[in-house]
Amino acid sequence: MKVLVTGGAGFIGLATAEALRDRGDEVRIMDALTQPVHAPDAPGPEGFDFVRGDVRVKDDWIRALDGVDAVCHFAAYQDYLKDFSTFFHVNAAGTAMLYEVIVERSLPVRRVVAASSQAVYGEGAYRCDLDGLVTCEPRPAERLRRGEFEQRCSKCGGPVELVPTPEEHADPRNSYGISKLAQEKIALALGETYDVPTATMRYSIVHGPGQSPRNAYSGLLRSAALNLLAGVAPVAFEDGKQQRDYVAIGDVVAANLIALDHPDAPGRAYNVGGDMPWTVLEVADALREIAGVDVDTLTPGLYRVGDTRHIVSDVTRLRSLGWNVRADLKQVWRDYWAWLGGLGVDPAIARRAHEDMLARGVLRKAGG
Repeated sequence: MKVLVTGGAGFIGLATAEALRDRGDEVRIMDALTQPVHAPDAPGPEGFDFVRGDVRVKDDWIRALDGVDAVCHFAAYQDYLKDFSTFFHVNAAGTAMLYEVIVERSLPVRRVVAASSQAVYGEGAYRCDLDGLVTCEPRPAERLRRGEFEQRCSKCGGPVELVPTPEEHADPRNSYGISKLAQEKIALALGETYDVPTATMRYSIVHGPGQSPRNAYSGLLRSAALNLLAGVAPVAFEDGKQQRDYVAIGDVVAANLIALDHPDAPGRAYNVGGDMPWTVLEVADALREIAGVDVDTLTPGLYRVGDTRHIVSDVTRLRSLGWNVRADLKQVWRDYWAWLGGLGVDPAIARRAHEDMLARGVLRKAGG
């Protein structure tokens, strides 16, 4: 099978491309190699048929799709900055362009796997003692400014407990999450209408070697590890008690291959998660132990505009296709730390990104 992997020079894309090549598939990569994820003048990945192209450019899609049997569409724009329209130009319009070219040219593409994100949910699912399962509204700005970070029941205002979030609910509130939900709807609807079998993958926070340290605007693993590499304390937003699930890159690649191959995969979105909650402080503590750096994680009361308080994905649907969590996350973090230390990267990237987010108003100070 000949597979096109868009965003194939990136973290998830390259790992998936390598797995496809290792099992005997012919792989073409299309990537725009844009900063900050890639260094200026970065070359395409070695050992692959490479097309330098932009998913917003129709001629690039035409070149990349020539002779292709399947597409793993991982090219995306991800950040927490305020160029809102870029998210939709790349993530939504770029995906529409994929189907436009397939349909206009009657290309024999028999499967598309499109990368989505846990960000499509906004807040996760919760249980209230009085109201049962509830969907919580985004936390009001005035509460965040007062440093009241914990979620409350949207019905009674009482405390809530996090529960795993299934695929049925989606209510994104930041530009990235909204654009990814739009991308999903485009892919699944056009795939069904025009007989291009499609599955979309809602990744939780993906960890492992290969995750570019050049973009420290988002990603706890990157920013915390870069700070520790510089011998300074990691910084946790809010109070550090927000819960997430983290999934290893190897488990993500396994999910992508199942979505590409399984006859029952098309037509649905799938959570791809780590199946257990970690607080930000727990992850930072584990990284500090791995790094051997004797500093305490800082919690200066900063919050990131548009952030979710808690979310953990329910992976039952993906398990029904034969997938399961297999990786030991602490070993994945050890592997990442060793890999990062061998890159010779400037650890000040994290500090500069932090300062830039403050200057742009993406990060704000509670009580300030």
